[in-house]
Amino acid sequence: MSEALHLDLQWADWLGLFTHYLTLSLLAVGGAITTTPEMHRYLVVQQGWLTDPQFSASVTLAQASPGPNVLFVALMGWNVGVNSGGMAAGLLGVFVTMTGILLPSTTLTYLAARWGHKNRELRAVRAFKQGMAPIVIGLLIATSWILASAHSNPATDWKLWATTAVTALIIWRTKLHLLWLLGAGALLGWFGLI
Repeated sequence: MSEALHLDLQWADWLGLFTHYLTLSLLAVGGAITTTPEMHRYLVVQQGWLTDPQFSASVTLAQASPGPNVLFVALMGWNVGVNSGGMAAGLLGVFVTMTGILLPSTTLTYLAARWGHKNRELRAVRAFKQGMAPIVIGLLIATSWILASAHSNPATDWKLWATTAVTALIIWRTKLHLLWLLGAGALLGWFGLI
């Protein structure tokens, strides 16, 4: 990924990482990707456990690979662990971050889904579902902005930003499947057009 840091994490640090991800799990309305700005602040800015390139590469690799998009959390944990002491610590990092991000949200989702399904006709349940949509969209926009602005400048990378805007417009206004747009973006990148 990039140049590794050499950290000396203690058990209290691992516990802090775990509890931070427990908290993020409960804030992950719309998926773990919506908490990426807070992960960046904690892992890169506050703790210094990851570099900006390691953070961005973790998100990028996980999003490009097949499987659930929460894999970026595992890659971040892996990188923190490897920076702390090698492969065994990397596995510990994966376990700590993935358990932290999955345990509360999975439990809460299961319980809430059971309750919501049983009470789906209540006005409050319908209103909650409608009210959450703009919040999720806002969190996704914040995540996109941080990832895009970390290594990009709109003045020099205007083609990339224009492609992003056109893609967003197509997704919003048509029923064209997202995979076609991803394929088109890959081809544009391959030919060096963006």
